[in-house]
This record gives sequence, C-alpha cells and structure tokens, in this order.
Amino acid sequence: MALTDEFQALNKAFSGVGIDENSLISILGKWHPEERKSFRKGTPHFFKQDERNFERWDDLHVKLLKHEFMRFKNAVVLWTMHSWERDARLVKEALKKGPQTYSVLVEIACTRSAEELLGARKAYHSLFDHSIEEDVAYHIDGPEGKLLVALVSAYRYEGPKVKDDTAKSEAKTLAHAIKNADKRNPIEDDEVIRILSTRSKPHLKEIYKHYQEISGHNIDEDLDDALRLKETVQSLCTPHAYFSQVLEVSLRNGVDKNIKKGLTRVIVTRADADMKEIKEEYQNLYGVSLTEKIEATANGNYKDFLLTLAARGG
Repeated sequence: MALTDEFQALNKAFSGVGIDENSLISILGKWHPEERKSFRKGTPHFFKQDERNFERWDDLHVKLLKHEFMRFKNAVVLWTMHSWERDARLVKEALKKGPQTYSVLVEIACTRSAEELLGARKAYHSLFDHSIEEDVAYHIDGPEGKLLVALVSAYRYEGPKVKDDTAKSEAKTLAHAIKNADKRNPIEDDEVIRILSTRSKPHLKEIYKHYQEISGHNIDEDLDDALRLKETVQSLCTPHAYFSQVLEVSLRNGVDKNIKKGLTRVIVTRADADMKEIKEEYQNLYGVSLTEKIEATANGNYKDFLLTLAARGG
C-alpha cells in the first residue's frame, strides 16, 4: 500500500464512529519514525504545532478518541447484561449526565412493556439502593419532573381493548391543551400527564389517530415547543419511527458524544425485540438501509458487532 493510501486509511480509522483497529495494527505497527512524522504533519486536525514547532496530539481529539476506543467494549458489556440491569444502568447514567440525556428516561419508560419497566425498577433497587421514581423526583423538578416520575412509575394495561369514545374525548383534551399552549404549557396540564402516563399503548394510538382527524396534524408535529412531551408521544405511539430518528441522528458526523451513544443503546436494546421493524421504518424514512448506513459510518470491531446484532432481527 502506497504511503498516501496508508495516510488515508489511518485518517479514516481515526474518524467516524468506533475505531478501525485492524488498520491501526497493520499500518502503525510497521511504520518507522519518519513515516509517523509525515503522518503528524499531514493531519493538522489530529496534531498541532506549538510556538516551538513541537508536534503534539490535539488534546480534544485525544479525548474524543478515548470515547471511540471504548464504544466496542461498552456495547459488549451492555449486550451481556440482563435487560433489566441494562435499563437500570442507562437510567442512572441519564440522571447523572443531566437534561441533555433525559430523553433516555422517556425512551425506557415508554417503549418497554409493563413487565420490562417493572423489572428495570427492581434492578435499580438492587443496584443503587434507591428507586427510579425517587431519583427522578430528586434530580428533576417542576412539570418535567412530574411527567417523568409518572412515566417511570407506570404499569400499563397491555390488552387489546380500547374504548373509542374515551379515546376520542381524550384526543380533544390533548388538542385543547396544545392549542392553548400560549396560555399554559401542556406539560403543566394534569390531564395531559394522566393520559400519557396511564393509558395503554393501543388506547394512545387511537388517541393519536383521532387527534389527527380533529386537528389535521399528528400530535408530535404540534409539540415542537414541548420536547419532552413530543418524545413521550413518539415513544408511545410511533416507537419504530422514534428509534429510527435516534439512529439517524447518532450516525451523523460531528454530533455530541451523548447523542452518538444512541447508536449503541438502540441496537443493543432492540436487537432481540423489534429490530426488523426498526430497519424497515429506517429504510422508509431515509431511503437507505440501516445496515448500509452503519457500514459507511462505523469502524472496526464496533461496526462488526453492531451489524451482527442488527442482523438478528432478520
């Protein structure tokens, strides 16, 4: 391989999501000092010179690389866990990192079955000697905290029965609350929280349908100014589209490291659940297969592991 080709291969190995370990071993392992020096001079986005012309790694990029090297390990560790422990630890991490990751709380509370959510709550007791509910209430105050406590405390009916008249009435309640958002944020409405935190998912999907008939829009389209409610509705009513959106954003270049974690989280937690449906929805929404997107964006063992898990859904 010509030196310029090796430079390009290394540049790619250090970029994207995950690290191409094989390229690092096969190229860096045989390079002499002059070749490594040429690489440093030719990659100013990785290396910089100080006022003494000393070549050094850019500190920020070293920090980012540490996260990329950890992706494969973290994915394997999460995959090996019992699903209840995995969700409990994801909740704990989201609470620790703060508001930018509270969407993970919504995701776990709203996309798991009643038994899966109850299991995560039991695991949280064992792991942290607290309940999820009390930690959510402690860390998050105000209307957002009230919504999230209600969501993580839910044990929803999972049968098929839905009272259509009630669903239609509650669709009108939501439409009224959202229409009057300029007077009061709908997240402050007790009826909105009651409906979203207690009703079964089939019932909520009927509400979703009736809301569209009443207003001419989907509920989530009218909740752009109420992010947490929008995430709640999407997770409950259109989970495969929600997961597809999380994956799409996490696979973009230059996104925050917490957003990138969505790729591991969704692939690992949904591989044994509804990965087939998520892949179909991703294709419908973005016109490219999820597998192709991962192939183009991720690197190394991390990429191979994600593709293996994604294939489990058929």
